[in-house]
Amino acid sequence: MCGIVAAAAQREVSEILLEGLRRLEYRGYDSAGMALIDNGHVLQLRKYSGKVKALEDANALNPIIGCRGVAHTRWATHGEPTSANAHPHISGDRVALVHNGIIENHANLRDALRAQGVEFRSETDTEVIVHLINTSLEKGASLFDAVRETVAQLEGAYAIAVVDTEHENEVVVAREGSPLVLGVGIGETFAGSDTLALRQVTDTFVYLEDGDLAVLKPSGFQIFDGSGAPITREKTRLKGGDNQTDRGEFEHYMLKEIYEQPDRLRDTLTFDALDDSLFGDQAAAIFDQVQAVQIIA
Repeated sequence: MCGIVAAAAQREVSEILLEGLRRLEYRGYDSAGMALIDNGHVLQLRKYSGKVKALEDANALNPIIGCRGVAHTRWATHGEPTSANAHPHISGDRVALVHNGIIENHANLRDALRAQGVEFRSETDTEVIVHLINTSLEKGASLFDAVRETVAQLEGAYAIAVVDTEHENEVVVAREGSPLVLGVGIGETFAGSDTLALRQVTDTFVYLEDGDLAVLKPSGFQIFDGSGAPITREKTRLKGGDNQTDRGEFEHYMLKEIYEQPDRLRDTLTFDALDDSLFGDQAAAIFDQVQAVQIIA
């Protein structure tokens, strides 16, 4: 299960991206990487097979300084767990992209791009996405329109985050079938595969839905549907401090989640929006006769 972190801020974000990756290690992964647009508007890329620690050590020796970027932990699907197949993937030395999910029509898209002279550096399905976006950019599209035109060609599941050297202060994200959440700060906006990755910097989140695209800037964000029309999603403020998202006394996050299930179920049952009618017209009568619920799978 891959992990995404992205940031558009007024401050330097490399450590924020790295901390986000550390918090996503519970998902399991075989490589890690990040790409930032530095203060000279140059795309800087680092990615390694193995653990996030390799990325941390490299950045400690030679820091990348930038205010917007994307980062990723990868679990190999298409292609071996090598640094070449690790995310982010780049195109034209200007566009960098991270992706969760699987693109089912990647082979046909790859063939079409190769026929146009595009050279591939990896075995991944993801690389076709970044080259499609760059192709649109070279024709004069904005970054948002390039992403929107590209995702319309994709078949499968994706959550993506994209930066481009020529679109200052912007990160564009999109989702279909893979989770993606926005984190809202003051003078900064983030995206991540889950809230855990971003609790270090914010407690306010916006959950994107399938088909959503969003433009993130330090000043805020805008969400759009697939046609490019603006839409609104509710903000959610999470209760409790950041210590609720660490492992606490548990060896790993999965064990913590198992032991927290009773509390999370109680939280769910106290939601005002939860009503018997959500389970069907006859639910209220049936529930009166229920003595126990057995979860078997």
